[in-house]
Amino acid sequence: MAQPAPWKLLTALWTVYLVWGSTYLAIKVSVETLPPFVSSGLRFLLAGALLAVMLAATGRSVRVTRRELGSAAIVGIALLGTGVGVVAQAETRIDSSVAAMIAGTVPLQVILLRTLAREKVARATQLSVLAGLAGLALIVVPGGSGASSAFGLALMVGATVSWSLGSFFGQRMPVPRDSFVATTWEMLSAGAFLVVLGAVVGELGTVDTGAFSLESVAAWLYLAVFGSLVAFSAYAWLMKNAPISTVVTHQYVNPVVAIALGALVLGERLTVAIGIGAALIVGSVFVAVRQENAARRERSRAAQAAEQPA
Repeated sequence: MAQPAPWKLLTALWTVYLVWGSTYLAIKVSVETLPPFVSSGLRFLLAGALLAVMLAATGRSVRVTRRELGSAAIVGIALLGTGVGVVAQAETRIDSSVAAMIAGTVPLQVILLRTLAREKVARATQLSVLAGLAGLALIVVPGGSGASSAFGLALMVGATVSWSLGSFFGQRMPVPRDSFVATTWEMLSAGAFLVVLGAVVGELGTVDTGAFSLESVAAWLYLAVFGSLVAFSAYAWLMKNAPISTVVTHQYVNPVVAIALGALVLGERLTVAIGIGAALIVGSVFVAVRQENAARRERSRAAQAAEQPA
């Protein structure tokens, strides 16, 4: 397979870095006047519908089996419904930078789940998980996050746990093979779930469209088009055309981008405890990713050696 042009690789990589890193800021701005659950649900419904239209325009069918649809719905609700939609509710109470730092622990949580499932995980990786969770504790400890509320922090932690569980079990479920088809149904399922959830908690009864600010609506459109469609397309392209060791760098770059934007645009301030916690999380994810990539390369070499004739 021919290597992609360097400019294409850099464009896709920086799209994922900047767009996904900026979604926390956009969520914070959108929920200033928009209902968190309903607006998140409509965002995913719009993105899923646009993706379905794009697939149909290229001649690709979005038809799936009932089993695949059920699996896509479960994964979509875990990843996007409670994994992302609840973030919007959490950001009505906590800073966007704090939300991003807590979300940065997802790779560590997945490694923890693998350890609990008795999968082979290197000792250095396990130690990095402990360091990252210690950083998480510094961020969510009472009084360590300034104006952030305990309830908002709890919601954010719950959202990351849901995303981690969806990532861990999603790889073991019979979702559609085509990643774009799978994403279409995951978005639509998550969108429907969040709209119903918003109705259950009473958001529909309190919606006042006249109170929607232009900034919130613009942020919502940005999340639907760029956060969901553009960045995901870039990510899917990278997964097929770039080394996994390059692609996963977004896991420790996105929180840094979110922290910088929160400080520059919203004037969010970091305490010493949060700063130390952020450094521990980003550092531990960096170590864990490098260790996992090294282990993956070692397994690949061992498999190739085993295939060689004696």
